[in-house]
Amino acid sequence: MPSCPVCYNSETSLWSTSKDYEYFTSDNLYNYFQCAECKTLFLHPQPLNDLKSIYPSNYYSFVRQKRNLVIRIKEWLDKKNFKKVLRKIDGSTITVLDVGGGTGWLCSVIKQCDTRVVSTQIVDIDSNAKELARQQGHEFFEGTLEEFTTTEKYDLILMLNLIEHVSSPLEVLKKVSHLLNPNGLVVVKTPNVLCWEARLFRTSYWGGLHCPRHWVLFSEKSFRRTLQNVSLEVTDLTYTQGAPFWAFSIIVLLYKKKWINISRDKPVIYHSLYPVLSGLFAALDFVRCRFTKTAQMFIILKNG
Repeated sequence: MPSCPVCYNSETSLWSTSKDYEYFTSDNLYNYFQCAECKTLFLHPQPLNDLKSIYPSNYYSFVRQKRNLVIRIKEWLDKKNFKKVLRKIDGSTITVLDVGGGTGWLCSVIKQCDTRVVSTQIVDIDSNAKELARQQGHEFFEGTLEEFTTTEKYDLILMLNLIEHVSSPLEVLKKVSHLLNPNGLVVVKTPNVLCWEARLFRTSYWGGLHCPRHWVLFSEKSFRRTLQNVSLEVTDLTYTQGAPFWAFSIIVLLYKKKWINISRDKPVIYHSLYPVLSGLFAALDFVRCRFTKTAQMFIILKNG
């Protein structure tokens, strides 16, 4: 069995075997293992050389999203959350780095939240997203964070649904710490593997796997353990809605029962059920997260 990439424990076990039911980029089977100690889920082996194929041109963050009701509600919630975050940053100007920021939709939202935001830099791997981001006034580096070089320091670094996509979360967090201004903040959103949904859909397909694009998935314990080796510390950790994971899980389950169709040309996220299920389960999760650990963690970090 492979060792855990977070705590290096050799006591791991096969958690599930899955396919790419969301974008159908290949027919390969992918194995996810779980660490007996810190409960991290991880994909082994990682498809390191397949980035261009497993992130297709119609990947959700590479295209401009239609502004339906769910998107509008999400933008309203994002503005509400990031206004609170931005108020914690001192200074007359704010520079932003969004890792995995795609078309720059979130950077555009953040610009609307605070007039002090004077510079927005996106790091992502898609050339089509680059053009859309630059049209909105954002700087764009086409490549991974590991390949990104700059002398800039940033006041706000965003890693929303990003840390679970990388080969070595520890190395990425070390680089983020280096790129952060002394009084800056890092915002991380990442799946929580110790949630009821993961157990419920384990034998069919849990959307939190985002297979095969999520490589290392944390519990709160394993994320905090990773930070022990980095000069970053948690200032706030809360649980938030994981509606997309509910929607992915249910739509794939219906597909496997042959009740609906999804395909490479019509992936899960573009199915007519997706916005309906996302809206319903977002409302459910906002109630649940007051009482239990949901499928998403929202974490704010600072340099220690």
